Amino acid sequence: MAEALGDLTRTHTCGALRGDDVGAEVVLLGWVHRVRDLGGVTFIDVRDRAGVSQVVVRENEALMAVAKRLRAEFVVGISGVVQRRSDDTVNTKLATGEVEVLAREIRILNEAKTPPFQIAEDGPVSEEVRLRYRYLDLRRPRLQYNMGLRHRVSMAIRKYFDANGFWEIRSCAASATKISGPIVSSSSRRWTSRCRLRVPSSCTRSSSR
Repeated sequence: MAEALGDLTRTHTCGALRGDDVGAEVVLLGWVHRVRDLGGVTFIDVRDRAGVSQVVVRENEALMAVAKRLRAEFVVGISGVVQRRSDDTVNTKLATGEVEVLAREIRILNEAKTPPFQIAEDGPVSEEVRLRYRYLDLRRPRLQYNMGLRHRVSMAIRKYFDANGFWEIRSCAASATKISGPIVSSSSRRWTSRCRLRVPSSCTRSSSR
């Protein structure tokens, strides 16, 4: 059963932890990426848009019971202490692979059904399934990268023009349309066309003089 976030406040994103953070008390919020139950110890990979961090649960029966309930795409809040991994367990493929978080508290903020396709990997999925579960598809690594790239390109363009004295101006009355049904969208387009073609009466009077 889902729990309330309560007083948990994120201190780091899941892609931010490094060797310099060893010994720090942290709070991570994200999706469960993978769970590996090795009997006396459980490893949980927690993911957000910034990356993945490994959380370890050991020598705590209450936390182990919570960890056994976790499944892919559960939303969790985890508090714990950052510790350095042993040399033989360092994961060089992850930016956070030098450290892990020893869990002190795990809160299941939201449960999830088994996803219709793997979100942790960019495997082949039919377009029909992807579009039907678009909210899940957008969590996949490739689309996360694409959205981040689009954001960075847009910001670079805006910053360039701003630095060179340009203003970004949008006329809500002439161009903006509402996200709604096809009938309203169609009428909005017709209204936009009339708005572009209309000549203000003040202009007509001044030109006739």
